[in-house]
Amino acid sequence: MIKEKSTMKGKIDWAVTIIPLCVIVVLGIFFAFIPEQSQWVLSSLRSFLGDEFGIYYLFLGVAFFLISLYLAFSRYGKIRLGKGEKPLYRSFSWGSMIFTSTMAADILFYSLCEWALYAGEEHVQGLDSLDLWAETFSLFHWGPIAWSFYIVMAVAFGFMLHVSRRGKQKFSEACRPVLGKQVDSIGGKCIDLIAVFSLLAGTATTFSLATPLLSEALAKVFSLPVGTGLTVCILLLTAFVYIAIVWTGMKGIEKLANFCLIMFFSLLFYVFFLGGETRYILENGFSALGNMVQNFIHLSTWIDPMRKTSFPQNWTVYYWAYWMVWCVATPFFIGQISKGRTIKETVLGSYAWGLAGTFTSFIVLGNYGLAKQMKGSIDVVGQLAGGTSISKVIMSIFSTLPLPQLGLILLVISMISFYATTFDALTVVVSSYSYKLLKEDEIPDKKIRVFWAVLFILLPLALIFSESSLKQLQNLSIIAAFPIGLIMILIVVSFFKEAKKYLT
Repeated sequence: MIKEKSTMKGKIDWAVTIIPLCVIVVLGIFFAFIPEQSQWVLSSLRSFLGDEFGIYYLFLGVAFFLISLYLAFSRYGKIRLGKGEKPLYRSFSWGSMIFTSTMAADILFYSLCEWALYAGEEHVQGLDSLDLWAETFSLFHWGPIAWSFYIVMAVAFGFMLHVSRRGKQKFSEACRPVLGKQVDSIGGKCIDLIAVFSLLAGTATTFSLATPLLSEALAKVFSLPVGTGLTVCILLLTAFVYIAIVWTGMKGIEKLANFCLIMFFSLLFYVFFLGGETRYILENGFSALGNMVQNFIHLSTWIDPMRKTSFPQNWTVYYWAYWMVWCVATPFFIGQISKGRTIKETVLGSYAWGLAGTFTSFIVLGNYGLAKQMKGSIDVVGQLAGGTSISKVIMSIFSTLPLPQLGLILLVISMISFYATTFDALTVVVSSYSYKLLKEDEIPDKKIRVFWAVLFILLPLALIFSESSLKQLQNLSIIAAFPIGLIMILIVVSFFKEAKKYLT
């Protein structure tokens, strides 16, 4: 089992620990006190990277998906992540941690509203069936390509941790087979700093997107005034929960992941069986899944060269970038908990658990709202077009359910559980960046984990005060993912170089 590190003296990498803190404080002040200028800078960078280099993000998506299949069904799939040990966790606990440690409350947030965001897009409105294609794009953007980023990197990190058993649990260390001793110099420091900054950008986007929804839900249930103060209180409460779990270690994370899964499926059960739209949910979900499979190659490679609608630049590029910035930590965690499993088991098992959870969420929650829209019960698309916030639109969807307050309570508990599980996993991983050396069976000291747990909430607080829009939050991920993609390529090449030697 993984052991906690008991001493920190002489072992802390102060550059990777202190520099991110200073930068985040500066960025927080920048976003909070000069929001218009900061948003202009982000928009300009996002426009340049997303528009001029959009093919870069899409190419990486196709490449990583194909690599994941090759890993599973080639000779590399037989490699066991370990030295003959049995799997570290039972299949259910392993799968629940994989799913719940991925995209936090974003899964619930986007499941409820993403179809409506697509329905307002010119490209989707021009297709033959709005409800079919709105759901299809949701499944595509949360489907195999998105998960392939995690899975390929999880295999590379798992091999580094459990087969090579190197003493540094960092992004840079995974590049050692290619970069050699340069990893120990300024080059390695730069890689790790880029990785940490990218992760902080991704987590800031997650917190800033979904926390206002929690605020709206609690205000609705307990008749509280909605405002920035309530949102900040909820953010701090959520942070307190996951910091408390961080203090308990891996056993706490495992138990919380199982609880999170129970609450998540309780919410799905409530909507699916009590919402009165069971037939539509099943039929449109089944149709959208088939439509995605039939059009998978086209969706994966279409980049709208003439920019008639810029739909892939606005959405597909953003999603691939979003998943890429999370690759700094989430695949590390998946690689850690996959000890004892073969690469084939890790790839296929991660796809099975990840896609089962995300697809079920989008099919049930998304199609319920779609059904109400198509049958005229609510006009979610019109509300969004009129300037209504996404959180208020989701509240209107819940108002059509029986006992809506029960549904909102399930939503709040599920989202906080997702938040806590995900950020617990991230904290355990990113805390290792504070150490010069860290053995395979050790995790960072509790004080270091709490330090990173607190650091995670500083930028989201600034973004909430600056009242950033969805597009402005997307900018962070697209910008941060650009250098991360290059490092990910280095890591994949390094893995194959080292794994090839291992098999010979």
